[in-house]
Amino acid sequence: MNTLKSVMLLAVLSAILIWAGGSIGGRNGAIIALIIAGVMNFVSYWWSDKIVLSMYRGKEVSQDDAPELHGVIQELAQSAGLPMPKVYITPQEAPNAFATGRDPDHAAVAVTNGIVRLLSREELKGVLAHELAHIKNRDILIGTIAATIAGAITYLAYMAQFAAIFGGGRGRGNIFTLLVMIIVAPLAAMIIRMAISRTREYGADRGGAQICGNPLYLANALRKLGQASGRVPLNVNEQVADSTAHMLIVSPLFGKGLSSLFSTHPPLEERIARLEAMVGGSSI
Repeated sequence: MNTLKSVMLLAVLSAILIWAGGSIGGRNGAIIALIIAGVMNFVSYWWSDKIVLSMYRGKEVSQDDAPELHGVIQELAQSAGLPMPKVYITPQEAPNAFATGRDPDHAAVAVTNGIVRLLSREELKGVLAHELAHIKNRDILIGTIAATIAGAITYLAYMAQFAAIFGGGRGRGNIFTLLVMIIVAPLAAMIIRMAISRTREYGADRGGAQICGNPLYLANALRKLGQASGRVPLNVNEQVADSTAHMLIVSPLFGKGLSSLFSTHPPLEERIARLEAMVGGSSI
């Protein structure tokens, strides 16, 4: 179900791109915008592990450095049918974790100092299983595709601004189309991209629960992480937090009401409720 939702959202995002390209630059305009966004996101996708780990000052740890952490990840990776990823610890005291890498053979799992100290072994197992589910589901690839299409729509919106400034929007119909392109299309693309991210989080929660064998491991971990994240800042600059929020087990950016439309993560209460429902045999 989560995969179907992601496919449908990507289809809507693609439809916005096709409409925007046809309205502003025609087919060639859409292709040019897609190529520009694609090149930028290709670089991000191919070297995402090095880029993100550098942002968080992650240090790779060996079996000797962190035997318990390595042991848990190795056990979970075998359960998931995945190669053993590289293991990193970052110096942040805020409890969090993320997975990165372009595919299961080039994956890395990173945890902060804070999460290792905060969680029990079972809760940490739930978090690490969630991150391995992201790797197994190739969520980094899906996120990159969504970012590429959304980026292309944003470039087309810039083209619409230039068209409006330099007289390309003569006529009431053209002016209306340009306004929709400048304001509505990028906003809709961002909302849909965030919706895809939230859908993938639900999928990783479910997959992680199956990998570790007990949904309550992750549910209890999320409850603790939600309580701690509001108290302990992530200690990275705002730009890094904004650009990497979708990768973390819990978002460092909190929003309620209308602002939740732009959140990369579903509400923690809903994630916990769905995990607890799995114990009773309900589907999520």
